[in-house]
Amino acid sequence: MRWLLLMVLMLGCQKPAPAPTPTPSASDALDAIDSRKPVPLLPMMANHQKQNMREHLAAVQEIVSALGSDDFARIEAAAQRIGSSPQMGQMCNHMGKGAPGFTEQALGFHSTADGIAAAAKEKDKTKVLAALDATLKTCTACHETWKQKLVTDAEWQQATAAH
Repeated sequence: MRWLLLMVLMLGCQKPAPAPTPTPSASDALDAIDSRKPVPLLPMMANHQKQNMREHLAAVQEIVSALGSDDFARIEAAAQRIGSSPQMGQMCNHMGKGAPGFTEQALGFHSTADGIAAAAKEKDKTKVLAALDATLKTCTACHETWKQKLVTDAEWQQATAAH
């Protein structure tokens, strides 16, 4: 009996095991190694932005395809889909509201796409290619700089309050 009491007392005096270190989620682990700047977005906004990016890519693909057949009208029409417009400006301003610098870079992309349409109007393949190159460089620079960060409504309000 004494032996049992001694064991209980000894066990009671041991240091408690340290709390396990929480394992980061896969999303948190990726965020930790991805050094690009976050663009805070609500899930609906992030999905909308991704749809727009896919539409931009489809327009660029159409431009490349039309270049192969010297179809300048098709090049111009595709470039206008990604060019500057009041609606694009409004969308870029809204999406970038919580990320200083994002809106300017996004608007720069649309501005370079205007150069593709202008060169297509001139039926100048060399200028179309140069403008397409400039546009794709703005795509690359943007994707190298920014990443989406999903946020809650409260986090969105906080991120956009200062802007």
